[in-house]
Amino acid sequence: MPFGYASPEQIMRDKADYARKGIARGRSVVVLQYVDGILFVAPNPSRALHKISEIYDRIGFAAVGRYNEFEELRLGGIRYADINGYTYDRSDVTGRGLANLYASNLGRIFTESIKSLEVEVVVAEVGETKDGDAIYRLTFDGSVFDEHGFAAMGGQAEAVAGRLKERYRESMSLADALEVALTALTEPGGERPPVAQLEVAVLDRNREHRKFLRLTGARLERLLGQTTQPPASPPPSAESSSEPPSTGSAGSSGSSGDTPPPTGPEGPVDDGSSPL
Repeated sequence: MPFGYASPEQIMRDKADYARKGIARGRSVVVLQYVDGILFVAPNPSRALHKISEIYDRIGFAAVGRYNEFEELRLGGIRYADINGYTYDRSDVTGRGLANLYASNLGRIFTESIKSLEVEVVVAEVGETKDGDAIYRLTFDGSVFDEHGFAAMGGQAEAVAGRLKERYRESMSLADALEVALTALTEPGGERPPVAQLEVAVLDRNREHRKFLRLTGARLERLLGQTTQPPASPPPSAESSSEPPSTGSAGSSGSSGDTPPPTGPEGPVDDGSSPL
């Protein structure tokens, strides 16, 4: 057997492990449906590098991992949408078509390149009604998952998805959906990221023409104060129920469960080489 030989199965496993580790170093992104469309929420300390973007009239894009890598995917999707919308009709540009394009590119790179892309992507499309909404999650190897209601990726994605599943309900208001998303992104007992470090956007089916809208500043703060979601149940107290209530209780604000360790970079760098 030649020196240095590795089976194809081992090579694929190594590339998959490498990609998963890179994606897990980023901060999680949550995408979920609400009564009027689709909401995107991500902790992001950078104001220049976006994890959430518009692709076309009613199609949004969210990603985690290496910024320079998923930015190339985003730009490729925009070119695909513009060419097809101009050549045929704007209604011919669909989230499913973009998801298929990304799946093909990611699968080819994963199979043929020495290094796989360290990215995970969501393509979301808002329909005329809730039944027409679509959320597609794509992994580094080109696998496509048709998500229903919500999706979580990056960082501690499994834990975030578990908290989403506990609190998500259909036909939530935008304020309630935002509260559910922030609760899911928040590790129990920690602190939530400040408003200035949140990237929030929606695909609002009630908007004319372009459905994508970023939520920032005072508008985002007002939404955070409008929730009607019931608060999370407090942990069981060791004190007897007959004891008088405490004059002050610590609320569970929460912190991002996928925040990188203190020794790592706290935010993306301009060259896009760090997980975002």
